[in-house]
Amino acid sequence: MGFPGTWMTESESVVYRVVPKCACSTIGQIMYYSDHGEFFDGDIHDAKGGMHKWAIEDSQKLIEANVQAHKSYAFTCVRNPYTRILSSFFDKICGIQRNGKRYRGNLVPLLIQKYGIEVGDPDNGFEFDQIQSFRRFLLFARDTIRWRRPMDPDIHWSAMSGHVSTFIVNGGRYDNIFFTEKFNEGMQSVLDAIKTPKPVDLASVPRFNESEGHGPKRAHPVEDYFDDLSMHLVWEMYHRDFKLFQYDFENPGNKMPLGEVDLDEVHAKLGD
Repeated sequence: MGFPGTWMTESESVVYRVVPKCACSTIGQIMYYSDHGEFFDGDIHDAKGGMHKWAIEDSQKLIEANVQAHKSYAFTCVRNPYTRILSSFFDKICGIQRNGKRYRGNLVPLLIQKYGIEVGDPDNGFEFDQIQSFRRFLLFARDTIRWRRPMDPDIHWSAMSGHVSTFIVNGGRYDNIFFTEKFNEGMQSVLDAIKTPKPVDLASVPRFNESEGHGPKRAHPVEDYFDDLSMHLVWEMYHRDFKLFQYDFENPGNKMPLGEVDLDEVHAKLGD
């Protein structure tokens, strides 16, 4: 199995397990900058060099040796499950992707046909009933996670605990799991714990939100998208995420975690 979704700086100063929709573009760029003193020109997910990634075959042995010996500081970043699935909907389902097309080709037509979802389009200013469509998307996401139908769950809406666990199950150990909602504080705690070839001034780092501006803006507060049934579906998909990462299930309007992540509990619960 190895360490899918794992990135490491070329200097091996730090190891990061990517969790999609949790500030991964910004984190990747900070890692790149910490080695090279400049940001990658483009989307860091497209970088084929300048950083080790599990998806690059030549990097795999280096990442495996490092992680299994816990040679470097290892971390990941998580996000409120309510805002994460909303972000996935607006970015991946409603948005136009970097290549100018819809995400995953025939996915959106399938959703329109089978689930009655509307997504709007750039020509009409993305006018559609966001709440109704999002709730129908939730049914689809649940079907993919629970029954792997009509397709396997996508990495952007599969549970964070699933992403986080592969690193542990295969012999890795996290030194830090921080919150997207407290990004500067969390990322600074990582930088304070490692030695980087180039200094990083976090306050001057831009936010690399590669999905922004390609789709509709969220028209309502977060809590308006989640009625009783929606919350039930979200719990079915993400109950482990809420419990392990201390997020508030009862109040979709509260994006902030209720406490700190207990690393020992995460390793115990996700390590089997």
